[in-house]
Amino acid sequence: MITVNPLEIEGVHFTAIRVELPKTNLLMITNEIGYIMCAALDVDVLNEKLADREVIAGRAMGVRTIDDLLNAPLQKITDASKEYGWEVGMTGKEALLKIA
Repeated sequence: MITVNPLEIEGVHFTAIRVELPKTNLLMITNEIGYIMCAALDVDVLNEKLADREVIAGRAMGVRTIDDLLNAPLQKITDASKEYGWEVGMTGKEALLKIA
């Protein structure tokens, strides 16, 4: 099952997406600028193979819900996201508000 819901963070609108897969879930929160995602996101591919696309993205590990994703520290971020002030260790919520 795929669930897509609007998500408001401090008055800013995002889209939360949950894809239920066997034995795991794929979790994303996005807007028109960038996104954060569970550990299924391969940041290295975005930085190394698709660097010319300048994708704004970050990854959190060990999350099971959208709330977990918002509150977990980002374990890895793309190089392009640093231009928005993203840093490894900031929460997903903090990162998203920087691309609002």
